[in-house]
Amino acid sequence: MKSKSMEEHKKNVPKSIKFGIITLSDSKHKDFLENKTTDISGNLIIDSLKKEHKLVFYSVIPDDSELLLLTVEDIIKERDADVIITTGGTGIGVRDITIETLKPLLEKEITGFGEIFRYESYKELGTGAILSRATAGVYKGTLIISLPGSPNAVNTGLKIITPELKHLVKHMHEGS
Repeated sequence: MKSKSMEEHKKNVPKSIKFGIITLSDSKHKDFLENKTTDISGNLIIDSLKKEHKLVFYSVIPDDSELLLLTVEDIIKERDADVIITTGGTGIGVRDITIETLKPLLEKEITGFGEIFRYESYKELGTGAILSRATAGVYKGTLIISLPGSPNAVNTGLKIITPELKHLVKHMHEGS
């Protein structure tokens, strides 16, 4: 279902955006340091977006709040990313720190993303979707999207955000 006003809003979007990817995983970080390519979810995001957009940063870090904050600040300041996508660390386990670390930074939360993500997950997984804490928002003029770490969840998230990325970036930069 398309609306004329929505299509009008999508005119004059940027042709391409700059994006950074952060995968949070203690085990994948060990593999990353050993040059092993085991980060399926991070690579799914890169492969999906690099056809149309420019990758300016990619790293796999352990589940560490301080390192996550430093990495986000670096991507914003040094890489001038329009979008940062994180994958992993969104569960309810003790080591899952992504949401607690990033949500307080968000100047504007995009609650619709998490709502739609959980709805789509519910259609696929059933009630287990309540475990998802996927979220999105804006921090320092950069869109931050936090996805769970499973490849299936990343694919679900990409189906939601990919058609809207340019639109979101356009609105985020209006008036600045």
